[in-house]
Parts: sequence; structure tokens; C-alpha cells
Amino acid sequence: MTITNRKSIYWITGSFLAVVLVLGVLHGCRKQKSDQAGSASPNNVSTVAAKGTATDPIETATSLFREPKASIQNIAKAAQTWDPSFKEWWGKPAPDFTLTDVEGKTHKLSDYRGKDVVVEIWTTWCPTCKLEIPHLKELRGAFDQENLAILTISNEAPALLKTFATEQGLNYTVLSSSGDLPAPFGKAQYIPTSFFVDREGNFKLAGVGLVPAGDAKAIVQVR
Repeated sequence: MTITNRKSIYWITGSFLAVVLVLGVLHGCRKQKSDQAGSASPNNVSTVAAKGTATDPIETATSLFREPKASIQNIAKAAQTWDPSFKEWWGKPAPDFTLTDVEGKTHKLSDYRGKDVVVEIWTTWCPTCKLEIPHLKELRGAFDQENLAILTISNEAPALLKTFATEQGLNYTVLSSSGDLPAPFGKAQYIPTSFFVDREGNFKLAGVGLVPAGDAKAIVQVR
């Protein structure tokens, strides 16, 4: 083999090794960058996936105007057995009142600050009120006493209410009122009327008619 041929072989071999080395370095850099990007945050994959799902421009535009699933407005719109009422009071502070229950214990609405409160205006002779009793029992059982208070108010005599509460096995507070309740409680013209008060003492919502346990639970859970 001539010297010229040997030099050609050495040159070709050297060039090939140089190309391989360059490709190896480039591949390593890319993998390193990829690894660094992936290790920056454990949420990178899910974040990218979430962004990648919004590829439909119509769906993206619709989502901008879609209301949250758990909202007072959506719950009220979906109501079937009751009607939203006293909307002008929603978000406003609930006026305080003091009443006595059928056991002779005094209850003040403001004493329940820090927990959700359901205040219901009802009577023992109202058919719809009777139908709502199982729903109130279920609601009472769904939340502990530290998070929810249920205060039902009737203008009937305490003795009558106590007998009814015992016969029906009511597991929530039954109050007797002479009818001098502050607005909007005292302005309820139809029964049952339910008022939902948040932990800060403001009205979340009010409704006339039978509020099913499922709706009531959803309202209580809205923050």
C-alpha cells in the first residue's frame, strides 16, 4: 500500500470519528436539556397535557364563559321543587334574632357565627313542610354540629311543636316565634321558606318550597 493511500485512509477514519464525536456530544446535550426541563417541576407533564387538551378554539372560547359547576347561581337555576327568593338579600348580613326552642333553650343567630346555618320558616300543618322533613334529617346527618346548624321556626305553640318534634323524631332545632322576626325572615309569605347563611353571617341564598337534601348539601358546601 502506498503512503498516499495510507494517508487517505487515516484522513477518512479521522473524519468519521470526528463526526461520531460531534453527534454524540449533540445527543448528550439534548438529553441533558430534556432531563433538566423534566426535573424542574413534577407537574410539567400534567401542565403540558392540560394545555394540550384545549386545542379546539370553540371549546376554549366556551370555557371562558362557562360558570363554575358548584355555584349558587347554578344551583338556583337547576332548582325543580323550589324557587329562589329574596335575591336582594343574597350576600348581605343576616339580621340577628333570639328565639327559644321546644326544650326552653335560647338560641341567638349570631351565636352560630363560624358555621353554616339553615333557617327554615315552617308549620306543622303545611303538607310541603312535612314532605321536607326527611330531607332536613338527611341534611342534619350529613354535617356535624360544628359545621352546620339547622334552625326551624314556626309561629305555633311550643307545646304543640315539642309533641310534633318527638313524634317525628326531628334531629334538628325547632324554635317557636310569636311572629316578630326581622326582615327578611319575618317577610316570608309562603312556607316552607329556607334561608342559607354562611359562616360570616351573610345570606347565601333563600328559597321557597321543598329544597331537596342534595340541593341543600350543595348550597352548604359552596364557599
